[in-house]
This record gives sequence, C-alpha cells and structure tokens, in this order.
Amino acid sequence: MFDTQGTDIWTLAGRTLRSRLIVGTGKYKDAAETRACLAASGAEIVTVALRRVDLKARDNLLSWIDRDRFTLLPNTAGCYTADDAVRTLRLARELGIAELVKLEVIGDPKTLFPDNEETLKAAKILLGEGFVVLPYCTDDPVVCRKLQEMGCAAVMPLAAPIGSGLGIRNPHNIRLILEQATVPVIVDAGVGTASDATVAMELGCDGVLMNTAIAGANDPLTMAHAMRLGVLAGRLAHLAGRMPMRAHAHASSPTLGLLE
Repeated sequence: MFDTQGTDIWTLAGRTLRSRLIVGTGKYKDAAETRACLAASGAEIVTVALRRVDLKARDNLLSWIDRDRFTLLPNTAGCYTADDAVRTLRLARELGIAELVKLEVIGDPKTLFPDNEETLKAAKILLGEGFVVLPYCTDDPVVCRKLQEMGCAAVMPLAAPIGSGLGIRNPHNIRLILEQATVPVIVDAGVGTASDATVAMELGCDGVLMNTAIAGANDPLTMAHAMRLGVLAGRLAHLAGRMPMRAHAHASSPTLGLLE
C-alpha cells in the first residue's frame, strides 16, 4: 500500500513497517556516531551481534539503542555451529531480549559464507522453541525454500560475502528466490553503496540489511542518508515498473507531423 510519504507499508513477522532498510550496529567509532547513523537511516529494525557485546557491562552497545524507537534484532554472528547459535539465542531470551532473531551460522572463516546445513539444523531447533527466525543464507533457491517451508519468518540471502561491498553478484538467483517466496526476502550482506541497495529493491526484494556499507564509508552519516534514499528509489522503481529494454534506439517523440 503506497502512501503520501513516499514509502509503503510491509509486514515482517507480524510487525507493520515503513522502512525497508535494516541496519547493523557494529564498526562505528562511538555511541554518538552509532545513534546518528541509525536515525539517519530511517530504519525501524536494528541488529546486534550478541557474541560481540559485553552484556554484563553497564555501558554496552544495547544501552545505546532506543528500544522504544527501534526493534532489536539479535544475531548470532561469530557462531560456527548450530549448537553455538542456539545457545547464544537462548541466553539472549533469558536476558529479556526479544524472540525475533537473526540466525547466522558461518561455515568458513575466510569468506564468511553461511553453513547452510548447520543453519537448517539451528532453525529447526529455534522454531521448535518459539523463536521467530530470520535466517542468513546463501543465494540458493533450494535452501531458501526449505527455510520458508520450515516456518522461518523471512529468508535473507546474501548479495556477496559479508563486508565485501561487492553488491549483488547473482541477481538471477535472487529472482529465482523471489519467484518462489511466500515470506519476505531480505538481501543481507555484500551491499557497498546506495546503488546496490537500489538494485536489490528493483529486483523486488522486500528489504535490505547492511552494516559495513554505512559504518565503513568515509562519511557514515551521509552514507546512512544515501542508503535510506537508495532503498526508497529502488522500491518506487519496482512499483512503477521499468521500461522494456530494446536492442535499438526508439525515438522519444513521434515523427508524425515533422516539418520538412
């Protein structure tokens, strides 16, 4: 449903949202920059790597986030087995953090590609325990289908390796995932600049998740603004429907009535 504010409403795990940009909270230089960039992005959901936060510290990353303004999405970055991921999220639930979670099980320390087998295993356990699971996975249509059939609230295929900034390497696979999707599709990881976010949205993705693309920019605050606009531009272009591509030129003005 399009509205006069230049955005449109969508639903993720029962939550009605306006922003289609989800942002991470790592790699910023301090709390002030973190808060400023989160606000500039317009995001309504922010993700936090639980294994990289000292939950016992009084002034930790979680204390920097306005929980009334943002929905917190704890993630399992840094986990290499299903058991580690499940244990981490159980701890988060005991500490009162929401049951909406981003599942991330890494299979290779160099590429940081997800381990699909362990991800499926962890998702099954977490879903059975009542978690609302958003799994990070490869851009594999078969894996995405299995995750959605299992009951995951969304699928989150990568665009490119985490932190690479390479943009969407395989748009064909993203299209295949979208064709079969019965849950939201959120591109996660590999976005480098605003045009990458725009491409993801033009393909028809429901959202984009990023961290390094903003935090690693020369000017993170300006990039947060750019990403907000890039996601919006791509979504509007998708709704509008692009013109067909042609092999040859096609005049913009009719030739009928030209003066000789």
